[in-house]
Amino acid sequence: MKLGFIGLGIMGTPMAINLARAGHQLHVTTIGPVADELLSLGAVSVETAHQVTEASDIIFIMVPDTPQVEEVLFGENGCTKASLKGKTIVDMSSISPIETKRFARQVNELGGDYLDAPVSGGEIGAREGTLSIMVGGDEAVSEALLFASKAGADPVRVRQALMGGFASSRILEVHGERMIKRTFNPGFKIALHQKDLNLALQSAKALALNLPNTATCQELFNTCAANGGSQLDHSALVQALELMANHKLA
Repeated sequence: MKLGFIGLGIMGTPMAINLARAGHQLHVTTIGPVADELLSLGAVSVETAHQVTEASDIIFIMVPDTPQVEEVLFGENGCTKASLKGKTIVDMSSISPIETKRFARQVNELGGDYLDAPVSGGEIGAREGTLSIMVGGDEAVSEALLFASKAGADPVRVRQALMGGFASSRILEVHGERMIKRTFNPGFKIALHQKDLNLALQSAKALALNLPNTATCQELFNTCAANGGSQLDHSALVQALELMANHKLA
């Protein structure tokens, strides 16, 4: 298939590599250098999202936050500057669900299809091809259970998706080991997790919904960041608890 990939960071690069290994024709663009391994597999590096879209039938976006997705889609050299007829845009970034609906409407109006497809599984899942992908299209937008229910999505489908990802026991399996071994090199940075939780809390406020555990988790990440840990893996959340307990896990 003719695939495009926009955003080749910690998650995007291994995801794109797996697509290239599967034999798909791949056009890519990113703000930094493209990995040599990806180029050696035949991926074509181009300058803009517009060029990626012109060359591809399905375009994957994996960038940090809502403003970056908006720029990729609607900026001066964005995806929507190309014809979208017959094309599908798959946003795998974790961004505002309210803005996602707006982006989808605009893409649909231009003749394209749009899927909201955030992932669970971190760098390990991206590298090993074991990510859980929570896909929202015309039928529903997938979020956490209560949030999904109030926002209008189907919580049963959300639960099924989350059971296959880090919301299941893989947290204990993978992050538990990192906490014990103190290996906090980032698979998914605390700073990005702060961004994701902030999106959830902002959207919850717009829905008049209280998410106390989400707010508590964000405060723990804030504690880590205040102590210089914003670039560590999100499993370093344990350090905030250790500070409060005056005791280290290991």
